[in-house]
Amino acid sequence: MQIVTYVIAQDGGSAALEENADWIIDLAEEHGPTVLGALAVLVVGWVAAGWVSAIVRRAMERAKVDTTLTRFCGKMAGWAIRILVIISVLGTFGVGTTSFAALIGGAGLAVGLAFQGTLGSFAAGIMLLVFRPFKVGDVVSTAGVTAKVYEIGLFTTTLDTPDNRRFIVPNGAIFGSTIENVTYHDTRRVDVAVGVDYTADIDATREVLAKAVEGIEGVLDEPASAVVLTGLGASSVDWVVRVWADAPDFFAVKERVTRSVKMHLDDAGIGIPFPQMDVHLDHHPTG
Repeated sequence: MQIVTYVIAQDGGSAALEENADWIIDLAEEHGPTVLGALAVLVVGWVAAGWVSAIVRRAMERAKVDTTLTRFCGKMAGWAIRILVIISVLGTFGVGTTSFAALIGGAGLAVGLAFQGTLGSFAAGIMLLVFRPFKVGDVVSTAGVTAKVYEIGLFTTTLDTPDNRRFIVPNGAIFGSTIENVTYHDTRRVDVAVGVDYTADIDATREVLAKAVEGIEGVLDEPASAVVLTGLGASSVDWVVRVWADAPDFFAVKERVTRSVKMHLDDAGIGIPFPQMDVHLDHHPTG
């Protein structure tokens, strides 16, 4: 009796295994081609998106379109292909476009409430691309950072400083603050402030400072250079030497002018005083 029961149990287990195996095979035969096809579409679509993005960027570069718009349009073309691929794959699994739109709409409301700052940066990014206060390659001062613009994205702007630090700043912070485009104009004015001794003759000092900027490499003839008396300070008579230079030469010209001013004042015997304070002690005799 025990032997018969064991054989029956064994036969029942084998039958169950065979039934499960048949079910797995049927499932694979029914849905396997669909799943494999969807994976193939995703892979091909992702690769095609990269190709389309690169083709759009190269075409716009050949057409000499602005670098900012070139990078933006290239990314948008790539993401458009990816979204179409995802919708196509969902359609193969029975998810209709109307259901997909409803799902996106419902999720969009929740995401919009959770990411108000991010959506604000998105809107700011669109405004930056439309109004173009700066472009890729410009040096700007905004949101507490002064650096060269590397890329303008939909949500953030990437900036590189002269000492090779990279800042990724939300577009909302940029569009909501004052934007100084340092390299917008071709030329810039260089101001070098200097204070001299009160004992120095005013006219002689002006003449020395005017000669200091003559013949300096990078100083433009037009607009003309100027020496301006700005005030009578606590310890010195204050002057500003103003010259003009091409924007890329700004820092080099400022260093040359500063060096020349110091050397000419030294040669003329005109001192640059340190801040001074006179302390008077009153003597009160005791007794």
